[in-house]
Amino acid sequence: MPTHAGVRAQAVDRSGAMVDDFLLRHGPRQLHVLNAPSPAATAALEIGRHIADSLADLGR
Repeated sequence: MPTHAGVRAQAVDRSGAMVDDFLLRHGPRQLHVLNAPSPAATAALEIGRHIADSLADLGR
């Protein structure tokens, strides 16, 4: 059945290989969530826990 093509930004690493999962990058007092596959995925409890833990680590 014909349908529309979708386009989604995909992170790549320095070698040019695609990053298949979330990518967290830290900066001074910052945490950037990169390569989030969908809004629903960013709302997942386990991912939220991981992000919260990463933020807690920044404060130490």
